[in-house]
Amino acid sequence: MFKEVKKSIQWGEETLTLETGKVARQADGTVIATYGETTVMANVTFAKKQKPGQDFFPLTVHYGEKYYAAGKVPGGFFKREARPTEKETLTSRLIDRPIRPLFVEGFKNEVLVICTVLSHDLVNDPDMVAMIAASAALTISGAPFMGPIAACRVGFEGGDYILNPEMDDMHKLRENPDQRLDLVVAGTKDAVMMVESEAYELSEEEMLGAVEFAHAQIQPVIDMIVDLAEDAAKAPFDFQAPDYSGLSKAVAKAGEKQMRKAFAIGDKQERTTAVNDARDAIKAALSEEQLSDENLGSALKKLEASILRGDVVKTGKRIDGRKTDEIRDIVSETGILPRTHGSALFTRGETQGLVVTTLGTGDDEQMIDSLSGMYKSNFMLHYNFPPYSVGEVGRFGFTGRREIGHGKLAWRALQAVLPAATDFPYTIRVVSEITESNGSSSMASVCGGSLSMMDAGVPLKAPVAGVAMGLIMQDDGSYAILSDILGDEDHLGDMDFKVAGTEAGITSLQMDIKIAGITPAIMKEALAQAKVGRVHILGEMNKALSSASEFSEHAPRIETMQIPVDKIREVIGSGGKVIREIVEMSGAKVDINDEGIIKIASPNGEAIKKAYDMIWSIVAEPEEGMVYTGTVVKIVDFGAFVNFFGKKDGLVHVSQIENRRLNHPSDVLKEGQEVKVKLLGFDDRGKVRLSMKVVDQVTGEEVKEDAKED
Repeated sequence: MFKEVKKSIQWGEETLTLETGKVARQADGTVIATYGETTVMANVTFAKKQKPGQDFFPLTVHYGEKYYAAGKVPGGFFKREARPTEKETLTSRLIDRPIRPLFVEGFKNEVLVICTVLSHDLVNDPDMVAMIAASAALTISGAPFMGPIAACRVGFEGGDYILNPEMDDMHKLRENPDQRLDLVVAGTKDAVMMVESEAYELSEEEMLGAVEFAHAQIQPVIDMIVDLAEDAAKAPFDFQAPDYSGLSKAVAKAGEKQMRKAFAIGDKQERTTAVNDARDAIKAALSEEQLSDENLGSALKKLEASILRGDVVKTGKRIDGRKTDEIRDIVSETGILPRTHGSALFTRGETQGLVVTTLGTGDDEQMIDSLSGMYKSNFMLHYNFPPYSVGEVGRFGFTGRREIGHGKLAWRALQAVLPAATDFPYTIRVVSEITESNGSSSMASVCGGSLSMMDAGVPLKAPVAGVAMGLIMQDDGSYAILSDILGDEDHLGDMDFKVAGTEAGITSLQMDIKIAGITPAIMKEALAQAKVGRVHILGEMNKALSSASEFSEHAPRIETMQIPVDKIREVIGSGGKVIREIVEMSGAKVDINDEGIIKIASPNGEAIKKAYDMIWSIVAEPEEGMVYTGTVVKIVDFGAFVNFFGKKDGLVHVSQIENRRLNHPSDVLKEGQEVKVKLLGFDDRGKVRLSMKVVDQVTGEEVKEDAKED
């Protein structure tokens, strides 16, 4: 009934298995990949006809995590998986980016890739397994896919690269000083296609070494997919790339000169208008048959690409007149919003980000429910890209995949320089509002985020800057690497290579290739050129940092204290009674965790001090021999009880009140009276013994001559 094909290899510390032929047999390609005990199923289907008028490649990738994979029930009212989580969205993009350039040019049939996590061992991250499964499913589907690709994760500890480190080692990397890298690399047999990383000031040489290590490690997986395809692949889909060379010649003849003039305009808005006018002029010169050709859009794009690309490689001059390694003009400003905790406006050419930092308490931490468990994050970065930033009238709705991806890239770049939570016990939220865009707005978010946090008084280890690099490669092998690329250079170029970091090293690297990969030599050159650009941008940012160090008066103040774990119950009280009383009486917000770390927050310093003193009085122990000021709370025949240390009471025996015999303690004391006492010690039953007569009740000084007890 089933025609099963199964392949296995030992890969790193685990066994990797690919199998097909038993499940989801109506899909064009289905592969179930298992690494350790993490299993992902990838299903591929593609339309056998192109939609009329389709002028783009409609590839859709969806990665989904099923809670049953880890033996969990989803939260929420409906108890089922709902909208994609951030992890699912980011992984969908991770799969899409390396496979998209590998479909045959001209193929515009709809393709759907669905990856479903079926089992999760909480050791091996399913995102990397999903990338391998998707590649294998595409390879056997018969679709015109020029793969396969494979992917792996790389860690870096003690100077050594680690293949596919465990999830615990990669979780909250900022809190693990031994691990300095979380890198995902995808590539073909011959070249790297995609890089995504979170790093801790790695040098360019260390980062390049990690990428080369990853490319070497994925080779056995690529061979394994090829082996699977030899036994299980379907017949190749009969697809012939359309020949529209005649149309391209007609388009070039009709408007190459006008299009070339349009691309020579430096201002983006003017250039866009001129390019649109050139397109309209070209269409006006074409016949009805040519206008109805579904390849007209491709022919127009080919003309635009040839003008932009050829001129850059030949002359070294770009469409805005810059040299290949030149960064646009930069203006950095901080403290521009009066009531926010921190704000910055970062402008680089026609790209601008308004970035705002808000400082919160432990109650503001983000709760993240994932397959691996529930955890909190005290650093959030949210990126917004409204239509007006590119001068368009567009749909304005929920956060899209692009916004989530760009925000996560900026998050990775900045989190490496954040202070430890024990040193700076705040929840930090950074919001980047992109107000103008022509070039990398994610790198503008990195620069603006760094400035904004420093304006809020966050003690970053060092400022961070980012730069987007591009590549234009000609058929003859000649190429040009571009620093600080424009939107058109990104759209019509061959590489989008974003590098962020401090002056000391790289904190994040993201690379997407639109051709069949690049060589290590080109990547090395791009990294070196990116470092020069990054250092230049940091220098421009430093001009705005001199006044960006004061802690905002509108931000909450937080003080931390550590108490013994066995005292937590006393501070909280029965049903939370004691901690509620502390909050009500002091006016401060109090948060306590299971390790006995207490965070006290309030904009008012007096409120923090009052809450601190109240907690200290509960957890601290009085010291024998010390003098305290107390209050008489009860008078009995044999002495007086005095509240002298927080909620602690002790007995002053009648013989310890004065250096004379008293008929009754009430002869000299009354309830509510303030007195000064010395802690003599504790009796056999642990009861406190106090003395008044050995302390001067006016000055509080201890009387030198020991009083004799009656």
